[in-house]
Amino acid sequence: MARFRRLFVLTSMEKVGLIPVFYHEDVETAKGIVDACADGGAVCVEMTNRGDGAIGVFKELEIFCKKNRPEVILGVGSIVDAPTAALYIAQGANFVVGPCLDEETAILCNKRKIPYSPGCGSVTEIHNAEALGVEICKIFPGKEMGGPGFVKSIKGPCPWTSIMPTGGVEPTKESLGEWFSAGVSCVGIGSNLITKEIIKNKDFTKLSQDVKQVIKWIKEIRPTI
Repeated sequence: MARFRRLFVLTSMEKVGLIPVFYHEDVETAKGIVDACADGGAVCVEMTNRGDGAIGVFKELEIFCKKNRPEVILGVGSIVDAPTAALYIAQGANFVVGPCLDEETAILCNKRKIPYSPGCGSVTEIHNAEALGVEICKIFPGKEMGGPGFVKSIKGPCPWTSIMPTGGVEPTKESLGEWFSAGVSCVGIGSNLITKEIIKNKDFTKLSQDVKQVIKWIKEIRPTI
């Protein structure tokens, strides 16, 4: 069961502005990543469903968060169907993210009051997602879908739409400025932030510093939430 209410999760996503995205098959490494992200101020963290044993890693990670980092809102990504979403919800997923819009997953999450952010690539997909109860739509892959210009074009006729790009967001003030100026509510950053070098060297101090810097830039770029 999720530890956080849906409204709190959505508010936290927008307030912080950054959702670090990662997967690692080693539980201890995953704990180190989450710890570092939390130390840097990113309380919403997405672990993707990318490996054969991912559900086991997620289970251990949520137990760790509940005991040691109760402020961390752990969610799951790369979900494409309702049965898989249900498995993670049973293990405590506080939000569900996917690369595509799946109606059954949307309905399941809505019934359980779990935020669902599906990947959308057109105004029609965003419209359909919002009709299914989605509050924050993921734009994926963000860069390939048109980048900040695509977001700005959507916000024109649909100013009520909340958007989270993933893919193509760089942990630089310039990149963040382009996305937030276009009107995104938050951004998801994966390997551009949690790099192979950081993971290989287990340099969690650097990760924490990088996360803190990204959040600082976001606060400087956009109006106070």
